[in-house]
Amino acid sequence: MGLIDAVLSSLRGSSPANAGAQSSQSQLAAVLGSLGQGNEAQTGNLLAAAMSMLQQHGGLAAVLDRFRESGMARHADSWVSPGANLPISGDQVQQVFGEPSISRVASQMGQSPGQTSSVLAQLLPELINHLTPQGQVPPDHEDLLSKALAMLRGGSP
Repeated sequence: MGLIDAVLSSLRGSSPANAGAQSSQSQLAAVLGSLGQGNEAQTGNLLAAAMSMLQQHGGLAAVLDRFRESGMARHADSWVSPGANLPISGDQVQQVFGEPSISRVASQMGQSPGQTSSVLAQLLPELINHLTPQGQVPPDHEDLLSKALAMLRGGSP
């Protein structure tokens, strides 16, 4: 998973002193690996789709607020806080992002909207957890997403 590891490492910087971030990175890599079934291109597409969803809906803080406003405050807060991430369902993802947005991503991924919602339900908690290693949304979160997306799309960070 070379490209994915590079992208994940670039998001927060990997250092031996940052064991929590490395653990989060490992969890996210495991989720991505299971969803992409070992196919690095598919895994990169999944990660790019999730990051694009965050960007298109106002960034990390705005997406967390959307989940909170939709009655999933405990879930969103668990993804930012240290500890276990509360799971969400594909239906909950669709509730937060809306059918048109999910359908657009599904079309890009060559999946049904239901499949895409389910994948995002597995991926978003871990991705958000990884993007918030200190228990809060970092001030440079928009920059991190942009750089990671550029790397995934083959550009320079």
